[in-house]
Formats: sequence, C-alpha cells, structure tokens
Amino acid sequence: MSVTATTAIDFDVAAYLHRIGLSGAWDGERPPADLATLARIAAAHGQAIAYENLDKFTGRETHLDQASLITKIVRSRRGGGCYEHNLLLRGVLDALGYTTTLLSGRVMWSRPADTPMPPRTHMLLLVELPNGPHIVDAGFGLRLTGVLALEPDTEQPTPHGLLRLRPDGSAFVLEALLGGRWMALYRFDLAETYMADISMSNFYNTHHPDSMMVGGLLIGRADTDRRYALSGRRSTGLSLAVHHVDGPSERRTLESPAAIRRALEDQFLIDLSGLPDLDRALATLF
Repeated sequence: MSVTATTAIDFDVAAYLHRIGLSGAWDGERPPADLATLARIAAAHGQAIAYENLDKFTGRETHLDQASLITKIVRSRRGGGCYEHNLLLRGVLDALGYTTTLLSGRVMWSRPADTPMPPRTHMLLLVELPNGPHIVDAGFGLRLTGVLALEPDTEQPTPHGLLRLRPDGSAFVLEALLGGRWMALYRFDLAETYMADISMSNFYNTHHPDSMMVGGLLIGRADTDRRYALSGRRSTGLSLAVHHVDGPSERRTLESPAAIRRALEDQFLIDLSGLPDLDRALATLF
C-alpha cells in the first residue's frame, strides 16, 4: 500500500494540542505515536472543533494548504469540512511520527438504497500502527470520535456509539448503530487519494449549485455524552438536534438568524468574529 511522505515538518503541533484541550496531556513530552495517543487525539478533536460549512455558505473560498488550516481552525477557532479537518489532523499525525494515507469516500447517509452511486466527496485517513491499520476520520458531520481497526464485520465501540465496517466488494461501508438500526455513513476503499483529487472535489463542494454545502447549514460537534447537529435550508427550515449517547434525541426549530448565531457560539463553540457578513447570509434562510 502506497504511503505519501510527510510534509508537516513545520506544523505547530503545540498550538493544535492546546486548541483541542490536550496541551498538558503528556507533561511537555512528545506524545508516543501509538493507538492510545491516536484515540485520545481523535476524541478531543471531535469535541473541540466543529464540523461546519460557514465559509461555503457565505461564499468564501476553502483553502487547504497547511498555513490556511492553522490560521482558520487552530488560531481563529473555527471549524471546517472534511478536507480541512482531516488534512489538519494528518499534518499533526505525520509530525508526531505516524504513517498516514489519504483515502476518499462516497457519502451514503440519508440516501435511498436504489439511488446511483454518489461521487467521492469525502476524505478519511488510514493510519498504520504496529497492531495493524486503523481508520480515523475527524471530518464527518455526525462526528466520528473513535479509531477503527480495519477489521470487517466487527462491532467497535467509540465514545459516541458502535460502528462497524461492512465489506462491499473491494470496498467497505462504514455503518453506525443509531436508534437500534445499522445506518450506512459512507463507502470507501483503500486506494490512495492525492491532493489533485481533493482539490477538484473541494471546488465542486464549494461552488457547484448541487453541492449540499452551499445552500444551507451543516454543523456538527460532539460533546462528552451527546452530539449536536444544526442543519437545514430555506425550503426545510433550520433545526438544532441534540443526540444523547444514552438517551433520546431532542430537536427544536431555530426561527431567526440570532437564534442560529447563539447556537453556533454556545453549542458548537465557533468563533464568528471573522464572518462579518454572516447575519446577512443567515437572513436568506428565512
């Protein structure tokens, strides 16, 4: 399996660890590049940094170079989409000594089984560890906060529920146990994805009128015992959902730009100071 070389030699790992609340976790020492460290980082990342499409929604470009990711997510305390989250995480892991490969996926969530295969618009990471390859994904909207061994048909616990990898030919379908049912999240294979592929897909996600990222809001963050989700568009209305790990879900309608702004700041911990035109964009949803 091909593995790309790290380009993260100048990455500010200390600032990232501070951003996700792990600045003192290893007493100032370099964290070991093992499964325990990976699991700790994945969980903390999902709780500290929201999945959000506010740049795409407000008409801004999404930049995927390392400096832009550090500025936006680490220093400006924003979130981002799957490419931003997982490229940022990959830079950290490579700097810590892990061996990673970029993989691409096709989002199956909420799609009827008889619809055509969707495009490769998602990204995840394969991490090689002494005890075998593992999958980590900090950039899915439902907030996957665990690390999965690449073992098919095995129910694997994570901080926010059970997941499994179902074989599908030469590929895998990642499924989550939600409401007592196994639900498909996305399909992926082990072919390495390159930045050229990601750049093209990122352009589609940011600019194409059919992209689900440009006409409404898709926001998610995990907390220790729940997941928050804010989604919707003008045609459907906006709602805030709270999915409790060991209890029922709650849902309420957001009826004004001010209510959305409060949720973005309070539940999703997003610093909105760099989005001066956000209120104008939110008003188009009502």
